[in-house]
Amino acid sequence: MKKKSNTLMIFIAMIAGIGVGYACHETWAGTKFATELSGYFSILTDIFLRLIKMIIALLVFSTLSVGIANLGDTKTVGRIGVKSMGWFVIASLASLSIGMLLSNALQLGTNLGLPLPDVHAATNLKTSAFNLKDFVSHLFPKSPIEAMANNEILQIVVFSLFFGSALAALGESGKKLTAVIDELAHVMLKITGSIMTLAPVAVFAAMASVITTQGLGVLVTFAKFMAGFYFGLAILWTLLIAAGFVFIGKSIFRLMALIREPFLLAFSTASSEAAYPKILDALDKFGVQRKISSFVLPMGYSFNLDGSMMYCTFAVLFIAQAYGIELSVSTQITMLLLLMVTSKGMAGVPRASLVVIAATLNQFNIPEAGLLLIMGVDQFLDMGRSATNAVGNSIAAAVIAKWENGIDPNVNVANIENAKSGKKVA
Repeated sequence: MKKKSNTLMIFIAMIAGIGVGYACHETWAGTKFATELSGYFSILTDIFLRLIKMIIALLVFSTLSVGIANLGDTKTVGRIGVKSMGWFVIASLASLSIGMLLSNALQLGTNLGLPLPDVHAATNLKTSAFNLKDFVSHLFPKSPIEAMANNEILQIVVFSLFFGSALAALGESGKKLTAVIDELAHVMLKITGSIMTLAPVAVFAAMASVITTQGLGVLVTFAKFMAGFYFGLAILWTLLIAAGFVFIGKSIFRLMALIREPFLLAFSTASSEAAYPKILDALDKFGVQRKISSFVLPMGYSFNLDGSMMYCTFAVLFIAQAYGIELSVSTQITMLLLLMVTSKGMAGVPRASLVVIAATLNQFNIPEAGLLLIMGVDQFLDMGRSATNAVGNSIAAAVIAKWENGIDPNVNVANIENAKSGKKVA
């Protein structure tokens, strides 16, 4: 009942935010006050997301380190890592391919009927960070403290892999420290519960802020592009759920019910990070062993951003079509493979999808200024891709757990709730 109540509150807050934002836009459209009001609304969302970022680094470090330590030998860690990466690569290729095929079939960028931005217009996005050399070197942190301070998820994952493996190698002597770090994970999850009570307020503010300045008109102008993208996401969701059904059977629908709240949270705040703690909680209730979910989920947040990758192909081809640039099949396949690599640098980078798109546009001599066409609706598209990332990583963790016999079908959800609240478990 509590979960249904939270989900309902978030949904109501999202609708209320749209209504208030629309009223503000209609009253003060185009005025300086509308921009200021939008800024005041966004303060609440910024506070919520800052609180989430405050716990993400320690939560990922503690849960991943303990998960690896509990897995025991490096052979088990390696086996689960290979299975996870295999799933991530296949899912990435599927999302990129669906985006490419639909973009070519729908031709969303042709005959826009809008003035195109000057090809020399600047977008002020730094694209140099998204090349293979810098990406590989950036994987490895100079300092774990610096990585945590900057919320560099990829670097935290790498450090946690080393740290957790070392704990496992220590055997009995490492169990005391493992227990302490496990308690740290529980503390972070307790803090998460407190932060999540602010979720409806943050959702309301996020929607009110963007609608106050953008209005609903921008949605009508780019309705065709947005509808095509969300249609692609729907196909991807169907494919992911079907894949989950193949491996875990009808239980996939119970998992989908359990992740309603993190899905809606990721959608309304346009932040995958905001949903991370709730996804971990949902996987607990589904019966996934924490040592597996705490290993697979952080990796997924770095390597399995299905929604973001699909958006990259949609956006690049949309801009190319808008400027009348023909791209051969071989060029598009090369672009797809390039995005497979560059998209792995998106974790923890603000508006990273736009940066990846800009880097790809430069690589294939497509006007970077075309990004200005979609920046107005990027927030609304970000909502869909963030929610898709949450769905994809939830299913990935459940499937990997199934392969490892790490799902307890008789898990008692009531006992999990009681344990978290400090009550005695029967």
